[in-house]
Amino acid sequence: MSENKGLHDGHRNRVRERFVKDGIEHFFDHQVIELLLFYGIPRKDTNDIAHNLLNKFGSFSGVFDAPLEALQECGISYNTAVFLKLIPAVCSRYYQDKYKNGADNCDDDDYESIEDFILPHFIGKNEEQLLLVLLDSKGKRIFCDVVSRGTTSASDVNVKKILQLSVQHKSSGAILAHNHPSGSTMPSPNDIDVTIKIKKSLAAVGVHLLEHYIVGDMKCSPMSQKKGCEDIFY
Repeated sequence: MSENKGLHDGHRNRVRERFVKDGIEHFFDHQVIELLLFYGIPRKDTNDIAHNLLNKFGSFSGVFDAPLEALQECGISYNTAVFLKLIPAVCSRYYQDKYKNGADNCDDDDYESIEDFILPHFIGKNEEQLLLVLLDSKGKRIFCDVVSRGTTSASDVNVKKILQLSVQHKSSGAILAHNHPSGSTMPSPNDIDVTIKIKKSLAAVGVHLLEHYIVGDMKCSPMSQKKGCEDIFY
């Protein structure tokens, strides 16, 4: 027992020191997961578990996107499964904080800085969610939050809530963003209907809808640049 314990400890120390010295760039996917599992599974060889997780869920990101129950079916504890689910959530919070001041002033065509701000909100999200960003008369961001989860159909989106928030924050402009779990950044007919509905409602209270971004595979695509959608925003 003590010999195995020493063997595992030596291996873990070498992996940790390799990360501290060289970073994670030259780690294979299974080695990254193995390293993470050191902190959820104190006394066990985590290499095989890492391989099993990758085989079952098909990719590195697939492991972290997997449901809690499915992770446990791979032989890890509830606490370890929660730890793995915490990783994308922490990444999302990290990037939201890192770029929270990067797009305080949102110009209509400043897509890169807006994307830096928007994309982190969708890290690890497997269901559709609609993000609302409100701007003041100078284009400064004054509000940002998710206003709809699940589906974003015209009947499900709470337009009344969007209007209430716009009036409450005395906003002059608004930006929408929602994700497609499929990875596509092409707007669906429903996306167009929702956008038109929200634009008309916001215009009634003096708020200009500047853009609606579609996020897929961590790419952020403005609807205004998609064929057939150009006239919506003008």
